Amino acid sequence: MGTETEPTKPTGETAVADPAETALPPPTADKPAPAPAVVWPAWVSSMQSLLTTVVIAIFITTFAIQAFQIPSESMEETLLVGDYLLVDKLRYGGGQHDGFFIPYRPVQRADVIVFKYPVDPTQHFVKRVIGVPGDRIRLINRQVYINGVALHEPYVHYSHVDYKVFRDDFPRLNVPEPGMEGRWWVQMQKLVEDGQLIVPEGNYFVLGDNRDDSQDSRYWGFVPQENIVGRPLLIYWSVRSTGEEPGVERSAGDKLFHFVYAATHLFQITRWDRTFRVVN
Repeated sequence: MGTETEPTKPTGETAVADPAETALPPPTADKPAPAPAVVWPAWVSSMQSLLTTVVIAIFITTFAIQAFQIPSESMEETLLVGDYLLVDKLRYGGGQHDGFFIPYRPVQRADVIVFKYPVDPTQHFVKRVIGVPGDRIRLINRQVYINGVALHEPYVHYSHVDYKVFRDDFPRLNVPEPGMEGRWWVQMQKLVEDGQLIVPEGNYFVLGDNRDDSQDSRYWGFVPQENIVGRPLLIYWSVRSTGEEPGVERSAGDKLFHFVYAATHLFQITRWDRTFRVVN
């Protein structure tokens, strides 16, 4: 009998490897498989976005821009009761920066400024700067003189025709005004020469544009540099009176009524011609 031989592969065919021989080895203990990605609930992402927005808003209102409301007539016709302002808090820099990165500039005459009321710093006032450090100020029959030169004031509004000595001929050392600050009356005596009030270093003399109806530097003194908050940029909203007087305590029911009225009459009470007006 013939000897049995192993069959041979046809010429030209390539041998195919067994899949079991080419499979990758299983992960070993020192090379663990990657952990699956953590998927946070949707409310966590929403909370992160909200916190980021709050932090940015706090930063902006603290250091850059803040909103204020005009509560009185002292700056008419430039600013009216019901005007809502955006105030640039970086304009003057508070005297703490060199202005290399941000264009700070010193306070100048005719600037409208928001400041902390020197008598009660918890309140914010808005007035116009009339005198800067070193200026000599005098009012004669309502006309303002700075260093002996009449000041041109196209923004001034007079609401009364009557004449008042202290208000219209300032400074007067022999006619104290009822209701003025006692400390200011004493200080003013030391700063008047030749009938002119001298503005000391680091302080500013301010008046309201509604010159006859404004509690300003004539009655309580100068504004220190450190009290200045910033400069109004624009009126972002202006609303007509809804019958609610600023500074008057009202019940919760009254507040709710005025809120509902304002919300339902928004287009009627808005002064559209003043909205987004730049303050000069």
